[in-house]
Amino acid sequence: MLPVGCLRAALRLSRAMSVLSLEPRPAGKRWLVVGLGNPGLPGTRHSVGMAVLGHLARRLGVEDTWARDRHCAADLAVGLLEDAQVVLLRSRRLMNASGRSVSRAAELFGLAAEEVYLVHDELDKPLGKLALKLGGSSRGHKGVRSCISCLNSRVSLPLRPALGLVGQHGAACTVHQSSLGPPLAPPQAMPRLRIGIGRPTHPDTVQAHVLGSFSAAEQELLPLLLERATDMLLDHIRARSQQPPLGPDLSELLPP
Repeated sequence: MLPVGCLRAALRLSRAMSVLSLEPRPAGKRWLVVGLGNPGLPGTRHSVGMAVLGHLARRLGVEDTWARDRHCAADLAVGLLEDAQVVLLRSRRLMNASGRSVSRAAELFGLAAEEVYLVHDELDKPLGKLALKLGGSSRGHKGVRSCISCLNSRVSLPLRPALGLVGQHGAACTVHQSSLGPPLAPPQAMPRLRIGIGRPTHPDTVQAHVLGSFSAAEQELLPLLLERATDMLLDHIRARSQQPPLGPDLSELLPP
């Protein structure tokens, strides 16, 4: 148990962080990054989104500042990327109900769906394959489905051909751009970073595969995977933060 003095200092820090975090910010200067996973099950393939979030917290220098937020039923940390605020969220709810935590945080921080980055595992991509996509269906992922439903995010957008992007850190990735049409309404579609975990050969073993831990051989690949995923997020957020407020064509917000 922490000494009383430490508890009081932690409480003051938490209150100060809350005031700073909830200050109004211009559009494009605050982002929410959500790492999907099951609480209490770190190291599993289904919780790889949380692993990426932890690595991102270390890169932003906020790995020791996680604070529990009862309103969101989640752990939050707040970092800065140049002049943009990046709020990190790992839900304390089970995966299938994580959207409730995400929508509550988006409401508290005054964010729309397109300002929420969702990081999650993807069965239909091999381990090590990353893709950043705007919107799209849940493809059977119940955690993603919960977030889409709770945020009322668009799930079907016409996609343009994928664009190759190499960020500042040299991390190659694939970014799918979407044509959102005339600016009649804001584009309510979440950017999603999909982390490939590979699909097993036999359908009967899918659940065990998803909820199982990475093998020893796979764990050797994880450090580089987490680094590349973090680079991709930072590069993409930085590029969007440096551009004018979100418009109908997100291709204008990406580096050439």
